[in-house]
Amino acid sequence: MAGSPGPLFLLLFLLLCAIGQISAQWKPTWPAYRLPVVLPQSTLSLAKPDFGAEAKLEVSSSCGPQCHKGTPLPTYEEVKQYLSYETLYANGSRTETQVGIYILSSAQGESAGKSRRKRQIYGYDSRFSIFGKDFLLNYPFSTSVKLSTGCTGTLVAEKHVLTAAHCIHDGKTYVKGTQKLRVGFLKPKFKDGGRGANNSAVPDKMKFQWIRVKRTHVPKGWIKGNANDIGMDYDYALLELKKPHKRKFMKIGVSPPAKQLPGGRIHFSGYDNDRPGNLVYRFCDVKDETYDLLYQQCDAQPGASGSGVYVRMWKRQQQKWERKIIGIFSGHQWVDMNGSPQDFNVAVRITPLKYAQICYWIKGNYVDCREG
Repeated sequence: MAGSPGPLFLLLFLLLCAIGQISAQWKPTWPAYRLPVVLPQSTLSLAKPDFGAEAKLEVSSSCGPQCHKGTPLPTYEEVKQYLSYETLYANGSRTETQVGIYILSSAQGESAGKSRRKRQIYGYDSRFSIFGKDFLLNYPFSTSVKLSTGCTGTLVAEKHVLTAAHCIHDGKTYVKGTQKLRVGFLKPKFKDGGRGANNSAVPDKMKFQWIRVKRTHVPKGWIKGNANDIGMDYDYALLELKKPHKRKFMKIGVSPPAKQLPGGRIHFSGYDNDRPGNLVYRFCDVKDETYDLLYQQCDAQPGASGSGVYVRMWKRQQQKWERKIIGIFSGHQWVDMNGSPQDFNVAVRITPLKYAQICYWIKGNYVDCREG
């Protein structure tokens, strides 16, 4: 019949449709999770801390993946205790909040040497220093900020910064300077204090503009667990600024299994101590994982601790690509791999329970924390 498509055209059309379906399936997609709810149950006042601890820009543990996987699963009451938290206010007052956990998924019960003190570089140094305001002031690099205690943090809301707990608390008390904690934002510094007549002056260099912190939240799993193997699992903290930072931030997300990450890789940027004043970006493959930790060999130096570990995946609901913070860079561990010691850098994964807790700290209600 005239005008009807021929067999070759139909075959080509079906082939293109099949290719389109296959390519769509290959998009690394953010998985949907049934999230629990973590709510405060009671709050009591604590004595003011002495702020006597020395700032530690890295932590280490000899308990590697197999050690963690062999750890007995925590009970429901233990998980509630680990997710309870301390809040420190700018005036030095402190509270402890006990939490309740509701609508738990079947995964809720999952787990919850030597130390290399100077270098966390593996072979050739694969880090990239980010230069120029066009990069430093653009997303995602603009979400990285510097803490006055020497660590890195990541903007996760209009007034909130995610970082590592050890950057402000050593497991026993708060570090020096935490009561007057500040967060630094890199901004261009122009010669003669301003722009030229044509409004196109080239900045002389970058400088930090600082905002004071209003309050901090640290999980009790870090405070009680720093002396044993669970401590690193809870090495995260949230800072609330005294005023909005007015930058684009990166949302937090539940950490997918490593095999679902695009290329099996993670990314993060931080203020490594060996490159003062520079923001340093890196990416690398995940080598191993437990329920709470990601093991990788991203090159890093002290100062990068607290960096937000992120990936970019397809958001099916909005039909767009989106980066999310799925972990917090913590430190390194010596791991016994088949009788041979091997060094890994470690990131704390944002599990469904940790997501529910951090999101509540940010939002102040659980209704806005139902999607990870």
